[in-house]
Amino acid sequence: MQTIVNFLSSTGFSSLSIQTVIMYAIIVILFYLAIVKQFEPLLLLPISFGMLLANLPMTGIIHMEYFYGETVNYGAILADGGLLDLLYLGVKLGIYPPLIFLGIGTMTDFSPLLANPKTIFLGAAAQLGIFATFIGAVILGFTPSQAASIGIIGGADGPTAIFVTKTLAPELLGAIAIAAYSYMALVPIIQPPIMLALTTKKERLIKMEQLRTVSKAERIVFPIACTFVVSLILPSASTLVGMLMLGNLLKESGVVDRLVKSAGNELMNIITIFLGISVGATANAKNFLSPDTLKILFLGLAAFCCSTAGGVLFGKLMCALTKGKVNPLIGSAGVSAVPMAARVSQVVGQKEDPGNFLLMHAMGPNVAGVIGSAVAAGVFLSYLA
Repeated sequence: MQTIVNFLSSTGFSSLSIQTVIMYAIIVILFYLAIVKQFEPLLLLPISFGMLLANLPMTGIIHMEYFYGETVNYGAILADGGLLDLLYLGVKLGIYPPLIFLGIGTMTDFSPLLANPKTIFLGAAAQLGIFATFIGAVILGFTPSQAASIGIIGGADGPTAIFVTKTLAPELLGAIAIAAYSYMALVPIIQPPIMLALTTKKERLIKMEQLRTVSKAERIVFPIACTFVVSLILPSASTLVGMLMLGNLLKESGVVDRLVKSAGNELMNIITIFLGISVGATANAKNFLSPDTLKILFLGLAAFCCSTAGGVLFGKLMCALTKGKVNPLIGSAGVSAVPMAARVSQVVGQKEDPGNFLLMHAMGPNVAGVIGSAVAAGVFLSYLA
């Protein structure tokens, strides 16, 4: 009998608690959303499995206490760290998110933005939710660093949210990553009601002029010029913007197809797995099951809604200034969820008029939003890091 008792006490069952059981229930829901509903499965699935590994008792697979001090305890990580401790170094050292941006750059076409440069202002306006939520989070009692990490959810850009949070508020990384990717997946559900509420039928029926053809020279010069200008104005944004533009330059140059395929496929897929599982592993029961997590989920939703509203309202202003040449619906695409947000603009527009094609027009503010969220991240890192 004593042998059996000793055996049971050495298993993980002896360390189960109500908190871990609740976490298992949350993890099952996330698995359901990723596999059955296909909500951002490429990252939500590894994030969910990372959460499962982190909440299995007595495994010692990750030790977040090594990372929360003023300096990372590299000696302890190398000597006693588990697999996820080593993988998490890629998050803590800021390696994974920029590499994700490199891959995104190889798949991004900036031609709609170059063909209609004024849509960059829609991408900027759609960052309203980031800064409004930052203020709201401070009012609710979060520190400025935590508030910045929460506000960046409004950019609808998961890698950027992770990049900011790993520096400013690593203790919130799990909750913020889950909120960011969940709301990105819910773009087709969250945005349309806001778009319909803020626009009139007449505005939604506006047909925009066909975009001009953008030359190859313009497409090559843009990533170089964008990196140069943004880095001079906001050096802290150069890492994300630089890697995004490097990927785009590889694509537009047309001379390094092997590098484009590697960055956009193999490298990005590998980094996605490592990023997802290591970020998910930060969400253990102790730091995830707290009132702050509920606040983060609420504030994240508010940030996303405010960003959508900011883009649409600025679209209405542009519509008025151009005397009806800009459909305000494309303003909602100013968030960084590429190309999902642009598709939502197209769908909402075609419900009013099936012959109205807004997709390429919406891609301008959509890709501008990627740059905008990276710039917003740079602003927070400049003042708070």
